[in-house]
Amino acid sequence: MLLAPIAVYLLLVRGDSILMLRRCNTGFADGSYSMIAGHVEAGEDLTTAMVREAREEAGIRLSPEDLEVVGVIHSMGDREYVNFFLKASEWSGEVVNMEPDKCDDLRWFDIANLPDNTVPYARQGVENYRSGVWFGSMGW
Repeated sequence: MLLAPIAVYLLLVRGDSILMLRRCNTGFADGSYSMIAGHVEAGEDLTTAMVREAREEAGIRLSPEDLEVVGVIHSMGDREYVNFFLKASEWSGEVVNMEPDKCDDLRWFDIANLPDNTVPYARQGVENYRSGVWFGSMGW
Protein backbone atom coordinates (compact mmCIF):
# COMPACT_ATOMS: atom_id res chain seq x y z
CA MET A 1 0.00 0.00 0.00
CA LEU A 2 1.42 3.35 -1.06
CA LEU A 3 0.73 6.25 1.29
CA ALA A 4 1.06 9.88 0.23
CA PRO A 5 3.29 12.02 2.45
CA ILE A 6 1.47 14.58 4.57
CA ALA A 7 2.62 18.20 4.67
CA VAL A 8 1.47 21.12 6.81
CA TYR A 9 1.43 24.81 5.80
CA LEU A 10 0.99 27.74 8.15
CA LEU A 11 -1.30 30.61 7.30
CA LEU A 12 0.15 33.20 9.66
CA VAL A 13 -2.19 36.12 9.05
CA ARG A 14 -1.80 39.60 10.52
CA GLY A 15 -4.57 41.97 9.39
CA ASP A 16 -4.60 41.74 5.59
CA SER A 17 -1.08 40.30 5.40
CA ILE A 18 0.28 36.77 5.34
CA LEU A 19 3.83 35.65 6.16
CA MET A 20 5.65 34.13 3.19
CA LEU A 21 9.16 32.77 2.80
CA ARG A 22 11.27 32.39 -0.33
CA ARG A 23 12.88 28.98 -0.72
CA CYS A 24 16.57 28.63 -1.58
CA ASN A 25 19.13 25.81 -1.75
CA THR A 26 16.48 23.11 -1.20
CA GLY A 27 16.31 21.59 -4.66
CA PHE A 28 12.55 22.18 -4.82
CA ALA A 29 10.89 25.42 -5.96
CA ASP A 30 13.97 27.47 -5.08
CA GLY A 31 13.32 31.17 -5.71
CA SER A 32 9.59 30.74 -5.09
CA TYR A 33 7.50 31.83 -2.12
CA SER A 34 5.57 29.53 0.17
CA MET A 35 4.60 29.54 3.83
CA ILE A 36 6.19 28.01 6.89
CA ALA A 37 5.73 24.34 6.07
CA GLY A 38 7.04 20.85 6.47
CA HIS A 39 6.36 17.15 6.55
CA VAL A 40 4.47 15.44 9.33
CA GLU A 41 6.89 13.01 10.93
CA ALA A 42 6.06 9.54 12.24
CA GLY A 43 4.24 9.80 15.55
CA GLU A 44 3.17 13.45 15.05
CA ASP A 45 -0.29 14.82 14.58
CA LEU A 46 -0.91 17.84 12.34
CA THR A 47 -0.76 20.48 15.06
CA THR A 48 2.37 19.04 16.67
CA ALA A 49 4.10 19.11 13.28
CA MET A 50 3.01 22.71 12.66
CA VAL A 51 4.18 23.85 16.10
CA ARG A 52 7.57 22.24 15.44
CA GLU A 53 7.95 23.70 11.95
CA ALA A 54 7.01 27.23 13.09
CA ARG A 55 9.66 27.10 15.79
CA GLU A 56 12.31 25.63 13.48
CA GLU A 57 11.71 27.98 10.54
CA ALA A 58 10.55 31.27 12.07
CA GLY A 59 11.37 31.10 15.78
CA ILE A 60 7.77 31.61 16.88
CA ARG A 61 5.81 29.63 19.43
CA LEU A 62 2.38 28.27 18.64
CA SER A 63 -0.06 26.46 20.88
CA PRO A 64 -2.00 23.58 19.32
CA GLU A 65 -5.21 25.17 20.67
CA ASP A 66 -4.54 28.26 18.53
CA LEU A 67 -4.32 26.26 15.28
CA GLU A 68 -7.25 25.48 13.02
CA VAL A 69 -7.21 23.35 9.88
CA VAL A 70 -8.68 25.64 7.22
CA GLY A 71 -8.09 23.57 4.11
CA VAL A 72 -6.71 20.50 2.39
CA ILE A 73 -5.24 20.05 -1.09
CA HIS A 74 -4.53 16.61 -2.48
CA SER A 75 -1.79 17.25 -5.02
CA MET A 76 0.09 15.32 -7.67
CA GLY A 77 3.31 16.71 -9.05
CA ASP A 78 6.61 14.89 -9.02
CA ARG A 79 5.05 13.11 -6.07
CA GLU A 80 1.61 12.75 -4.48
CA TYR A 81 0.96 14.78 -1.30
CA VAL A 82 -1.85 15.54 1.09
CA ASN A 83 -1.33 19.18 2.12
CA PHE A 84 -3.05 20.56 5.22
CA PHE A 85 -3.32 24.33 5.66
CA LEU A 86 -3.52 25.53 9.26
CA LYS A 87 -4.24 29.05 10.43
CA ALA A 88 -2.80 30.39 13.67
CA SER A 89 -5.04 32.73 15.61
CA GLU A 90 -2.20 33.67 17.97
CA TRP A 91 1.53 33.17 18.34
CA SER A 92 4.32 34.45 20.52
CA GLY A 93 7.78 35.66 19.67
CA GLU A 94 9.16 37.71 16.83
CA VAL A 95 9.34 36.22 13.35
CA VAL A 96 13.00 35.49 12.54
CA ASN A 97 14.52 33.54 9.65
CA MET A 98 15.89 30.53 11.52
CA GLU A 99 16.97 28.67 8.37
CA PRO A 100 18.90 31.15 6.19
CA ASP A 101 20.45 28.19 4.35
CA LYS A 102 16.94 27.23 3.09
CA CYS A 103 15.18 30.62 3.03
CA ASP A 104 16.56 33.88 1.67
CA ASP A 105 13.50 36.10 2.33
CA LEU A 106 10.84 36.06 5.03
CA ARG A 107 8.24 38.83 4.96
CA TRP A 108 4.61 39.84 5.06
CA PHE A 109 2.61 40.20 1.82
CA ASP A 110 -0.91 41.41 1.12
CA ILE A 111 -2.96 38.20 1.29
CA ALA A 112 -4.92 39.29 -1.80
CA ASN A 113 -1.75 40.03 -3.80
CA LEU A 114 0.76 37.21 -3.36
CA PRO A 115 4.09 37.35 -5.23
CA ASP A 116 3.96 36.09 -8.83
CA ASN A 117 6.55 33.45 -7.94
CA THR A 118 4.42 31.74 -5.26
CA VAL A 119 4.46 27.92 -5.31
CA PRO A 120 1.20 26.94 -7.10
CA TYR A 121 -0.33 24.78 -4.36
CA ALA A 122 0.60 27.36 -1.69
CA ARG A 123 -1.17 30.02 -3.77
CA GLN A 124 -4.16 27.70 -4.20
CA GLY A 125 -4.27 27.02 -0.46
CA VAL A 126 -4.40 30.77 0.28
CA GLU A 127 -7.02 31.38 -2.43
CA ASN A 128 -9.13 28.48 -1.12
CA TYR A 129 -8.90 29.90 2.41
CA ARG A 130 -9.93 33.37 1.24
CA SER A 131 -12.86 31.87 -0.72
CA GLY A 132 -14.02 29.53 2.04
CA VAL A 133 -13.14 26.41 -0.01
CA TRP A 134 -12.03 23.66 2.36
CA PHE A 135 -10.89 20.92 -0.07
CA GLY A 136 -9.31 20.83 -3.50
CA SER A 137 -7.02 18.79 -5.69
CA MET A 138 -4.28 19.79 -8.13
CA GLY A 139 -2.20 18.10 -10.79
CA TRP A 140 -4.34 15.06 -11.45
